[in-house]
Amino acid sequence: MKSFTKIFALIFLLGLHSLQAQTLTQTIRGKVVDQVTKFPMPGATVMILGTDPLIGTVTDSDGYFKMTQIPVGTHSLRVSFVGYQDLILPQVAVNSGKEVVLDLNLEEEFNQIEEVVVLANEKDRTINDMIAVSGRTFSVEETRKFAAAVNDPARMAASFSGVVSADDGNNNISIRGNSPNGLLWRMEGIDIPNPNHFVNPGTAGGGVSILSAQLLANSDFITGAFPAEYGNALSGAFDLNLRKGNNEKREFTIQAGFLGTDISAEGPIAKDYKGSYLINYRYSTLSLLSKIGVPLGDFVTDFQDLSFNFYLPTGEKSAISIFGFGGLSNQKSEAEKDSLTWTGEFDRMNSTFFSNTGAVGIKHAYMINKSNFLQTTVLASGNGIGDKAERLNGEYQTEERYYENFSQSKITFSSVLNTKLSPKSNLRSGFFLNHLQYNLFEKGYDESQGQLVTNIDAQGSTQSIQAFSQLNLRATERLSFNVGVHYLQLLLNNSNSLEPRLSASYEIDEKQRISLGYGLHSQVQPLGTYFAKQEENGIMTLPNKNLGLSKSHHLVLGYDRSLNPYLRMKIETYYQHLFDIPVKPGEDQTYSIINQQWSFMTDPLVNSGFGKNYGAEFTLEQFTHKGLYFLVSGSVYNSLYKTEENKWRNTRFNGKANLAITAGKEYNWKKNRVFGMNLRTIYGGGLWNTPIDLDASISSGETILKEQYAFTEQNPAYFRTDIRLSLKRNRPKSTRTLALDIQNVTNRANVFGSYFEPMEGVIKTAYQTPLIPILSYRVEF
Repeated sequence: MKSFTKIFALIFLLGLHSLQAQTLTQTIRGKVVDQVTKFPMPGATVMILGTDPLIGTVTDSDGYFKMTQIPVGTHSLRVSFVGYQDLILPQVAVNSGKEVVLDLNLEEEFNQIEEVVVLANEKDRTINDMIAVSGRTFSVEETRKFAAAVNDPARMAASFSGVVSADDGNNNISIRGNSPNGLLWRMEGIDIPNPNHFVNPGTAGGGVSILSAQLLANSDFITGAFPAEYGNALSGAFDLNLRKGNNEKREFTIQAGFLGTDISAEGPIAKDYKGSYLINYRYSTLSLLSKIGVPLGDFVTDFQDLSFNFYLPTGEKSAISIFGFGGLSNQKSEAEKDSLTWTGEFDRMNSTFFSNTGAVGIKHAYMINKSNFLQTTVLASGNGIGDKAERLNGEYQTEERYYENFSQSKITFSSVLNTKLSPKSNLRSGFFLNHLQYNLFEKGYDESQGQLVTNIDAQGSTQSIQAFSQLNLRATERLSFNVGVHYLQLLLNNSNSLEPRLSASYEIDEKQRISLGYGLHSQVQPLGTYFAKQEENGIMTLPNKNLGLSKSHHLVLGYDRSLNPYLRMKIETYYQHLFDIPVKPGEDQTYSIINQQWSFMTDPLVNSGFGKNYGAEFTLEQFTHKGLYFLVSGSVYNSLYKTEENKWRNTRFNGKANLAITAGKEYNWKKNRVFGMNLRTIYGGGLWNTPIDLDASISSGETILKEQYAFTEQNPAYFRTDIRLSLKRNRPKSTRTLALDIQNVTNRANVFGSYFEPMEGVIKTAYQTPLIPILSYRVEF
């Protein structure tokens, strides 16, 4: 590590050397539209606050604006239009390397006759105006600034209230004590498959995000009581928006580091055409970290991905977007053919794993008139996951121990209509039709039988239907309601759910707001679970094919207070009642799908389980002001489940309490240079485990758990601190950023759990990731 530190110090000092300082400028431009109908707003005023003389402009007949020769640095913008609430964009970063291109949405005033000034801060509200509780906006700047977030939305979300990282080795997150698998991913208004590398079957997370921060625009993250448009999820939702490429100037970004190399390109498709392209490619091999002495295990790990967004206007009122992503990832490990080097069972195993995911969508947006906006999307997506494990015997011959190959492909058609009924109300209604093809196979070695047993073998297709309608009503200047209903049906077994959603928000004054939200939510089971095989009297059956949906009632009460224009406090309390949860039948059984982390359960299950999550969350957040930001997020909670034994137990994810402190400060260091320091520290209760029955495990040669004591052992408290140091330098026509992220800087050995080691006949402890340095260098031009 000493040599690594010296290398970084040398690069850092070289970055300080420069030509004579000069005043650098850049362009700020964009488009202003109505928040509901997306209709352009000609004549809107855009001003840069705090400038003397005042810098500003007005939008043209198509809603576009452009300001040139803006000095690099951070600026606050104010956008105004008669009859609409003013919008404040604080701390917009202006760099010399790339133009700032903004898509701005204004909300219509409740009463256009009265001259009431209401300022809407971009950070105070979600992109989706239907979200009243348990939602927040996150920006690309946050994914770049937050220590150890490595441009990954899920890792960044670990800083938010109610969110707990379930495993350092991947980006699975548990929200309010729920399983990480209850998370919904959405892009450009349509559901997408899990957008991560190294995905395990049945999970919503993975090792590294496929999506590059180069493509993402400001997006929403929701942790409970979702509006009616979100379905097939129990815990939370990432609602991702894509940035349009620069349609006037070609720009490039290159980032190289220990995680790999990113190359991004954007620009106009043709001269005098408003269309644009935006493409990002990344290739990585994590083995680079191993070469500098970072212990990452015995796997050779590689991944690469491509993501893109093409924006194609087709007239004054319509446009087509072609967007998508694809990722390839694999891990390999080969056992050494020398039994003297084998200290554990894993040392004699050959392992190969792959996880490939992709999606391509075509979206057509059409402004029917000033009151109606229609968005229609078709998305084709698919993923393939394979895993093979072989054991070397005493003669170094391979014996297959496990094999899985799961592939799914889906075509989704959706259409959503936004209608502005009046300045006081708008209606959003739509549907999603999904056609799913699947080919699922899994077999594993059964120690008692001494042979491989096929657990899943299914091919075919099925469909699902989702439909929703929701009304946003501002009853008074201070009171607003969101009322809606969502319907979900899986045609494989016709399981279905009709789900009411309701939220209300009341502004006590210009600084305080209370909110209340309720929703019934449901989720389809991981697909392989439906096709678990069981032999009865020589006949193969599918005992889980008729499993119903998992369901949950969400109730949230919240209080927001603005302490000053840059500082906000938020408190939320919640209760979630989960029911119809798949569990193993029997009064002596303790398994619930609530605790499933990965893979598919292949034992018979019934929808007779329950769960409950309740707690309180506190957030104190300062948006970036004078280079400083911080986010303090704390929560106390309880997460329990019950099977047919009629006894409440801790879920695996019941950490009881969690505290995250995220902060950063930027210093203007000489002219056109910015030095940044960022920190994130997390302290929380450990995950719960089921103790291992050592004698039974030794007798059987495999792990046997004491199921009667399910989740009665808690890991030690989790503690981790990450830091990020960066040096950004603006040069004529380029911006360069050198950064060092150090994950787990104290090198704390956080416990993941215990496992039985058959070669030694002992129980061992598995630990999470150690200190990991990630050096990167980014050039924007």
